[in-house]
Amino acid sequence: MRGHVRIGGSKNAALPVLMSSLLTEKDLLVANVPHLRDVTTTLELLGRLGVQIEVDEKSVVRVNAAQVHARRAPYELVKTMRASILVLGPLLARFGEAEVSLPGGCAIGSRPVDLHVKALEAMGARVSVESGYIKAVVPSGRLRAARIVFDTVTVTGTENLMMAASLADGTTILENAAREPEVVDLADCLSSMGADISGAGTDMIEIRGRTSLGGAHHRVIPDRIEAGTFMVAGAVTKGEITLHDLNVRHLDAVTAKLRDAGAEITLGDDQLTVSMGVRPKAVPISTAPYPGFPTDMQAQFMLMNCVAEGSATVTEHIFENRFMHVQELHRMGADIELHGNTAIVRGVDRLGGAQVMATDLRASAGLVLAGLVASDLTTVDRIYHLDRGYDCIEEKLLQCGADIKRVADAALPQLRAVQ
Repeated sequence: MRGHVRIGGSKNAALPVLMSSLLTEKDLLVANVPHLRDVTTTLELLGRLGVQIEVDEKSVVRVNAAQVHARRAPYELVKTMRASILVLGPLLARFGEAEVSLPGGCAIGSRPVDLHVKALEAMGARVSVESGYIKAVVPSGRLRAARIVFDTVTVTGTENLMMAASLADGTTILENAAREPEVVDLADCLSSMGADISGAGTDMIEIRGRTSLGGAHHRVIPDRIEAGTFMVAGAVTKGEITLHDLNVRHLDAVTAKLRDAGAEITLGDDQLTVSMGVRPKAVPISTAPYPGFPTDMQAQFMLMNCVAEGSATVTEHIFENRFMHVQELHRMGADIELHGNTAIVRGVDRLGGAQVMATDLRASAGLVLAGLVASDLTTVDRIYHLDRGYDCIEEKLLQCGADIKRVADAALPQLRAVQ
């Protein structure tokens, strides 16, 4: 594959930024918002709460929460997107009450949602879980500052509490906070709205609460995971792809691993080129919170190791049960052996085409990349997962020479190997 790709706005940054509109009565204008299913779900959720929304032809979204009339995030929306939990902090901070469905129907003790709850309780909220909903109220009417130490690093937990603390009484300190660029982007947005935040991008964030926030204009950062996915696409197809409109500093871990695999990477101010003229070398992967190797790139690099020279381990430290794509790669002839949270991947000369099923967002991207290098036709089913996080991925791949199309009422992408 050879060509040029423009990287869109970050999904993982756009969602909390849009949620932050609940903290103010003024207009929040958000630019560089990607056209994705998760963004649509977020806007629908905000609309259910009473937020007024306008989208112009340049993908700038105006959100105004002056007339919020509901405090409940219903299951039918929350079940499709875990980030919906991010309405909890802003609703509590501004209105003193919130009712949010448990994301995906998960048990509160087995997922990081309990970290959100414990922290909000420390800030004076009274929280209960009833009939699958987190129900929270602030008896005093306003959250109070607290020193919060997260047991584990949580991106959505850090974002939720950062928003809640922006309107709390006093100075809140978040320790063991997430350092992801998306957290920094939210802090930048909140600061533009008048919040007083320092330390974003480190493991300790200090938020001095305000009585109110104002409007702002904010541009969402580029999507580092979309960029990383196309970098791997260039490497596995032994091609050359130039990516535009991205922040190269956000991709240090991905860039280092691709260079270890044999890729030549040229960096510019807001662009980079990946060139791979030979078969990639297998590289060990171990996911970790930022600035470590991102869990959202694990499936794509596992696929690269499947067709690489040699063997390597892929270890997943962030999420349990994030190896569901392994079974689908087996259907294509991959040699992968699982041992708990570690996969041993032995490279094969070439994968075979097959009908496979996407199991989650990033797994679906890995399967699309597998189809690019398979020896025959590959059909990827259940790509609604893909559309949650990639805007027109097939069109961008087409621009680079991929043989790919959507079929069956735009439900399934079919791919042939890049020659």
